[in-house]
Amino acid sequence: MALPDRPVNSWFQGMDLPSRLFETGRSDYELYEEDGEFVLSVELPGFDPADIDVTWHEGVLNVAAEHEDESRGQRKTYHRRFRFPKDVDDGEIAAEYTNGILEVRLPIFEGATARGTTIDVES
Repeated sequence: MALPDRPVNSWFQGMDLPSRLFETGRSDYELYEEDGEFVLSVELPGFDPADIDVTWHEGVLNVAAEHEDESRGQRKTYHRRFRFPKDVDDGEIAAEYTNGILEVRLPIFEGATARGTTIDVES
């Protein structure tokens, strides 16, 4: 028996299940390298800049946010860590929050190469 050639999300559409339960491929961030720096954009709608903590320690960027809406009795949290493969100039890291998007720019040291070891793949 062949499986349907539709995306996984469409298999569950007729089952009346919550749509986010089986969602795949969605990400709340975008990370890329351009012009000698990493650029990380994170979707954080509903937070104030004071609610967001961005820290750097030994090649790992930590993004955490917490917001408590006492009038509704709701608490919203976010936490994610990002490990970077190249040496970053931690004194020049900059973060900006605009319209629900946190953008962090991490300049790479000139001439920095990816850390780690190349592993041969055998067949």
